[in-house]
Amino acid sequence: MNPDDITVVLLTYNEAANIERTLDSLTWARQIVVVDSFSTDDTCDRAKRYPTVRVIQRAFDNFANQCNYGLTHAETEWVLSLDSDYGIPAGFIEELRHLEAGSTAAFQARFRYCVFGQPLRASLYPPRAVLFRKALCFYVEDGHTQLLKVEGIPRFLETSLDHDDRKPIERWFSEQIRYSALEARKLAGTPWRQLSWADRVRRTIFLGPVLVFFYTLLWKGLIFDGRRGWHYVLQRTLAEGLLSIRLLELKLTRTSPGKPGPSDRGLRD
Repeated sequence: MNPDDITVVLLTYNEAANIERTLDSLTWARQIVVVDSFSTDDTCDRAKRYPTVRVIQRAFDNFANQCNYGLTHAETEWVLSLDSDYGIPAGFIEELRHLEAGSTAAFQARFRYCVFGQPLRASLYPPRAVLFRKALCFYVEDGHTQLLKVEGIPRFLETSLDHDDRKPIERWFSEQIRYSALEARKLAGTPWRQLSWADRVRRTIFLGPVLVFFYTLLWKGLIFDGRRGWHYVLQRTLAEGLLSIRLLELKLTRTSPGKPGPSDRGLRD
């Protein structure tokens, strides 16, 4: 695959702590589209310093629409869709040059999760389809994030990408509060039989935070990553705890006097 036939699409909102590091790892790319949700910091100014970057702005409504808007500005057959806290290792470009796509519509990447710039030995961060043919794929909403709908079965890339978010912890907390509300509505509105085993654990409300703590610390071995491992374990446990609180609120709303809210549907399954 010729890297010149790929447009990189990045979503940003107040990503001054990350954007330059990500763009520095994309110096090989000839076309980079940054879709910014009207950042209030200097994210856009930093991005515009790179000659291959084109910054467009759109008011944020959800991740799927934001991503699909970015795809309309890609002028190549292939798109590399990234978050602004991703890092592209040097081996990725070599893999691209030797990649035979054939009839494949999309390629998934695994991730190394970094804390303060250092990769952990493991994480819960899932693989994601990042490289795909624009004409055969599109995004849909999926809880607090977006999901790429692909024609056919995606293949895995050999090179893992880095997730290296260095925004302040206050930003992480504010995002988790918002994400937990969206994720709770998704879980509450999905029939039990359609949930993955992990989401079924979350729907129990009480098991999620406890299992995540011990699973990441002991089974994933993050206890051996020292302070960085503990940082990740505590973050994921807190995130699961917020989700449990949201789900519990939905149940309490259902059992309280008055008409249940629309987000309460699905908890009866």
